[in-house]
Amino acid sequence: MLNRNPRLANLTSGYLFPEIAKRRAAYAKAHPDASIISLGIGNTTEPLTPHVVRGLSDSVAKLGTKEGYSGYGDETGLAPLRAKIASVLYGDLVTAEEVFVSDGAKCDIGRIQYLFGPDAAVAVQDPAYPVYVDGSVMIGAAGPALASGSGYEGISYMPCTAENGFFPDLSAIPPKSIIYFCSPNNPTGAVATKAELKALVDRARATGSVIVFDSAYSAFIRDPELPRSIYEIDGARECAIEVSSFSKPIGFTGVRCGWTVVPRELAFADGTPVMNDWARLVTTIFNGASNIAQAGALASLDAEGLAETRELTDYYLRNAAVIREALSAPNFRAAGVEIYGGDNAPYVWARFPGRKSWEMFDRILDECRVVTTPGAGFGPAGESFLRFSSFGHHEQVLEACSRLAKLTL
Repeated sequence: MLNRNPRLANLTSGYLFPEIAKRRAAYAKAHPDASIISLGIGNTTEPLTPHVVRGLSDSVAKLGTKEGYSGYGDETGLAPLRAKIASVLYGDLVTAEEVFVSDGAKCDIGRIQYLFGPDAAVAVQDPAYPVYVDGSVMIGAAGPALASGSGYEGISYMPCTAENGFFPDLSAIPPKSIIYFCSPNNPTGAVATKAELKALVDRARATGSVIVFDSAYSAFIRDPELPRSIYEIDGARECAIEVSSFSKPIGFTGVRCGWTVVPRELAFADGTPVMNDWARLVTTIFNGASNIAQAGALASLDAEGLAETRELTDYYLRNAAVIREALSAPNFRAAGVEIYGGDNAPYVWARFPGRKSWEMFDRILDECRVVTTPGAGFGPAGESFLRFSSFGHHEQVLEACSRLAKLTL
């Protein structure tokens, strides 16, 4: 038999979200009559919107005709969609040629690792979306888990804490690093200011590093002073790749469509444009996003689709406000629980002083029959925190919050 890939063997216990599902299933089995409500995994719950559904269904209908049938599309995305993303979402800060349509941000984050290989240094926000770290381990850019349990060898963790306003000390970034940065952040809900992103861009340029900027939640930003794209910052085109998605803004978590922007100015140390290698990579190992999904994405960028996106994201932000209010109840205040996020992002980040994340996860599941997400699963700085997701039916969020009000702390 073949040997196991040692890089996969370096991964610690199962990926965070399957572990949550496993614990939920075990609880449900032990309590078959329990009504469990999830404020955990960030999976959208509301139906696809009418204009987007028309875009999807019209595309399907065309595929049933000789004139409208299409087979393989351009691996980099349908030209009209690439152009519309550039103009509507970026205000022409990027060009259609620089936009690469994909089957989702998570998939592209994994593929980006291939651009730089196992020798690149890696710096991540801590806490961070687990794929940044796990993908680095899989490609060999990070080694085994540290004995202290505080991360992996070869990764520079940049703590984002309440004390530093959830913006890290950038001096922790080594030279020539891949810097993973998410704003609005998953899981903390924090949004970086223009001044903070300018400092990040300046640090990346000074150290010869590349920022992988995850803007998957940018549609939830309501403060007009907060940037939605890294390309709003001078100099970012020379040092940043942006990854984003239709999943959370318009409910495409199952439809699957996202995009990555690679500016033509971004180059490797030898002067080779990164965009050239990215195009070669995606056209080799990826056959392109579904033509049907891309038709729906196109519809979401029409005036009607943009209005529906605003309405849908407002719905989830109202849920977030309800969760924030519930976590401000007397029982939580008396226990010193601290609340962050949930205003320009769909996640509420709550610290339970002196408690372990998984301990609180189990306690809330047992007492309230509500699923949350343990902050420790996002990195060392996430310990003692829980992430509460606003992606749920409003009436269920209300019920979950009424249960939380009875939690003993």
